[in-house]
Amino acid sequence: MPLQHSGKVPRSAASGIAGATAAVLAGGLGTRLRPIVGDRPKVLAEVRGRPFLSYLLDQIAAAGVGSIVLCTGHMGEQVRSAFGDAYGGLRLTYSQESSPLGTGGALGKALHLFQSDPVLVLNGDSFYDLDLADFWKFHRAVNAAGSLALTEVEDTRRYGRACMQPDGAITGFAEKSDTAGPGWISAGIYLFSNLLLRSIPQDRPVSLEREVLPSWVGRGLYGYRGKGAFLDIGTPEAYAATGKFFGMIQEVEK
Repeated sequence: MPLQHSGKVPRSAASGIAGATAAVLAGGLGTRLRPIVGDRPKVLAEVRGRPFLSYLLDQIAAAGVGSIVLCTGHMGEQVRSAFGDAYGGLRLTYSQESSPLGTGGALGKALHLFQSDPVLVLNGDSFYDLDLADFWKFHRAVNAAGSLALTEVEDTRRYGRACMQPDGAITGFAEKSDTAGPGWISAGIYLFSNLLLRSIPQDRPVSLEREVLPSWVGRGLYGYRGKGAFLDIGTPEAYAATGKFFGMIQEVEK
């Protein structure tokens, strides 16, 4: 039986973000997590008795967004089986890859399903406790073509970092390196205009992080500096900490 919404009461849908389509990138192979959750897609990894994806859907619903496109790939039929066509008040649509397209290619394939401009995009393997409505307001206020939610970390070696001007305009991305130090990294939540999305190559797999975003520098790309807690479940060590992470968030929200 498809999963049901947690019962959390959504915030007011009066904010502009309520009319957005959200796209969740849920097609990753999860290679590093296979020894732990090799029998399912990474987004279905269990956290406190629930699939990780359900926490993202709750976050989106709480912002008032009602329509979600799940960009699935590896074992994607399990995601559809778990969630069906609705999750609480959310309408779920699926864009299933027949072969791996990368995070950028997945968005290009799903473009025809998006019913808003801009589109709210979330990585399916990370969670950022972000005020999505405020992120939307920032995007509109700076007249961005694309906005990245950023989080500050003490060591950017695993992620690479975003370089920007004081007003948030992105000037480039530093690759992952052996040089330790604090900085701002992408937290896996974005707002992208249809104009940018239509520029994603359609004839090959493409990485949003390594290829697409760098190519959009100078085309109205901005970074939003958030303050919330951030978790990436891409490694066994990070996944092992997820239960405590969401337990802490739930305590704060009480």
